[in-house]
Amino acid sequence: MSRIAYVNGQYVPQPEAGVNIEDRGFQLADGVYEVVHLYQGRFIDEDRHLDRLDRSLAALRLGAPMSRPALRVVLHEVARRNRLRDGLLYMQVTRGVARRDHAFPRKPIPPTIVVTIRRIPPFPTDLTDWTGTAITQADQRWARCDIKSTGLLPNVLARQAAREQGAAEAILYDRDGMVTEGAATSVWIVDAAGTLRTRPLDHAILPGCTRGALIAELDAAGIPHREDRFSLDELRSAREVFITAATTFVKPMLAVDGAPVGDGEVGPVARRLFALFARHVQGGPRNAA
Repeated sequence: MSRIAYVNGQYVPQPEAGVNIEDRGFQLADGVYEVVHLYQGRFIDEDRHLDRLDRSLAALRLGAPMSRPALRVVLHEVARRNRLRDGLLYMQVTRGVARRDHAFPRKPIPPTIVVTIRRIPPFPTDLTDWTGTAITQADQRWARCDIKSTGLLPNVLARQAAREQGAAEAILYDRDGMVTEGAATSVWIVDAAGTLRTRPLDHAILPGCTRGALIAELDAAGIPHREDRFSLDELRSAREVFITAATTFVKPMLAVDGAPVGDGEVGPVARRLFALFARHVQGGPRNAA
């Protein structure tokens, strides 16, 4: 069966889907996006993702393509038409089609919206097989990484560098040697003193929805943690390192730049947090449909 996409009000076979060559998303990366995990017919942290979409649109002074209730209908209809109960949904909104010019179009134009979905492997059940390694790289992205913009070329280059070195992620650091985030993930450590830490929200990192959901679960479970910046040296001396995202959930990194993290095995904190987030995904009270 051909995959079905939603493009500007129409459900079409994905191979036939397209946008105008003068769409500002295509020519100028003038747009934002969201990626949401569909698990057994439920979009995980749907409200968090739609809230972040609204925030990104507002930051770019970009009008919403439709109301939130209407958008929910579209998202669920795309899943239904593709006959998927487990998958990964992608939505993108751009400023629309206009003569190429860096400044916004003088006259209002309708935004472009595209929604697609694809099948993904089942949610992991064994954390021992859900691990990876990381490299580190200088963060070369723009100054507003808190906006989920489609302008991702530095992220692409960082993730490609990781792949070429056989790693799962590139962990980025700023000019002061402080860790920001991964190329497409939030980064956590259990530091040398045993404290669970992740960087606080600022313009240098994306407010990860999985990060936010996990923090809420930590608070509810009474698990101590700190939103606190940490350095590249602290990353390399950490007892545990793991990354979170809608596509990676809670994923331990067993080595950084070729050196083992801790004893090179999955740590107890990562195991506990993976189990906590798995319950969240599977319909815990904080994520009930």
